[in-house]
Amino acid sequence: MVQDDLNIKHSKKGMVSYGFNSFSREFLRIAFTTFGFFFYESELGLNVWLIFFAYFIFAIYNMFNDPLVGYLTNKPFKFTKKWGRRFPWILVGGLPWGFTYMLIFTPPTYDAVGGAWILFAWLLFTTCLFDTFHSIFFVNFQSLFVDKYRSVQERRTASGIYIMIGVVGVALGSILPPLIFNTTEGGVTDFPSFAFQGLIVAIVTFIGFLLAIPGSREDQVTIDLYLASQTEEREKTSFFKSLWGALKQMPFLAFMVFYFLYQSLVETMQASVQYTVKYSLLMDESASTLIFAAFLVGVLISSPIWTIYARRVKNNKKVMLISGFLLAAFTIPITFYNPYLIPLPVFGVYLLIVFEMLLWGLAMGGFWTMIFPVSADVIDNSVVATGKREEGVYTGFQQFFARIGIIVQALTFAIVHELTGFDENLGLAQPESAVWGIHLHQALIPAIFVIIGALVFWKWYKLTPDIVAANQEKIKEMGI
Repeated sequence: MVQDDLNIKHSKKGMVSYGFNSFSREFLRIAFTTFGFFFYESELGLNVWLIFFAYFIFAIYNMFNDPLVGYLTNKPFKFTKKWGRRFPWILVGGLPWGFTYMLIFTPPTYDAVGGAWILFAWLLFTTCLFDTFHSIFFVNFQSLFVDKYRSVQERRTASGIYIMIGVVGVALGSILPPLIFNTTEGGVTDFPSFAFQGLIVAIVTFIGFLLAIPGSREDQVTIDLYLASQTEEREKTSFFKSLWGALKQMPFLAFMVFYFLYQSLVETMQASVQYTVKYSLLMDESASTLIFAAFLVGVLISSPIWTIYARRVKNNKKVMLISGFLLAAFTIPITFYNPYLIPLPVFGVYLLIVFEMLLWGLAMGGFWTMIFPVSADVIDNSVVATGKREEGVYTGFQQFFARIGIIVQALTFAIVHELTGFDENLGLAQPESAVWGIHLHQALIPAIFVIIGALVFWKWYKLTPDIVAANQEKIKEMGI
């Protein structure tokens, strides 16, 4: 195997196509995160603890579902030699995924009192189905990144491209649904409008995955490298042995803690936006459009700058840490942008939040740009330590930790709403304490999450640029 084979150069056009996986994933993920919990509590009126219970079971399910999917799809199949290890699974998981989102918003009953347990069961079933297809898709999508783009330079370039395309997905996922559905007005909710937005979201997601097909294919060199690495002994490695091997690696654990707490920040902040708009600012749901737009403008502006900066400093850990601390710094002030506290017209408070979300997006661009390169560094380190290419297994374990963020978000909402007196049956007439609670889970609590994660990452993540470079050289020597 010549050395150049392990640093395959892929076209920018192929990277763009690959990036449409990120478009569909981010589009669907932010729509689910922002509007799923809100729909069942604020619009249907389902008790917040029943929603938490459903989300808790759902999160436990997909915590174990992700690493199991990663383990199972990491093995060679009859189709692997012709179609590759990842491409078929990306299609199986991605193409139908959007239509499971639509099911979440089409419950069999709208009666949150007499049909409470029916709604609970429907929420649990549809979210678990939603995550099953997501796991099959995303584990293989992210694993393909590590396997396909081998050099640090190519990874940073591909990451910068797919982040920019993913931001477009986030933009549409946060802006489009509120333009379609109508929230409760005069005690009446337009439930069919939520189902219709689910259909539109599903169609857009499907189109995005179709555009991603060319870039998701694996070249023959990548396929041959994988098949050559498979020996009978490696194929027999058990799931729990793989799990234990991952947990023994400190760089992996440090990254997972940071990633989990970052996901807790994102899940909690994004799910809070509709609550802030509706109950704190007392504005129409479409007001969330400008908030998300400001965040996305920040990401679009900063992502190329972060990519250039990362190339210059050649230190993925440093870039991720800087962006993480900036995320916290730009999140905390939103806690105090409250009409009860600031002597400004509501629209003035609204503009302050919009500006702060612009700053938040500037920091988020750095973190997003670094997630895949740092994850790739962690997986390269595992390859050197174990002598095996198990990208799917490690990606599955990464999602295992990320899913804890869903539990954190649901539990945060349930506890804060309970302690501050939020009542889904009061409509807009929430007490001042409930509005303060919304601002706490919009900003201060998520900021604390990411600060803790950044400190853990700073202390225990030891993959310096020299170690990263040495690992890549060893992988070339190993020929896998």
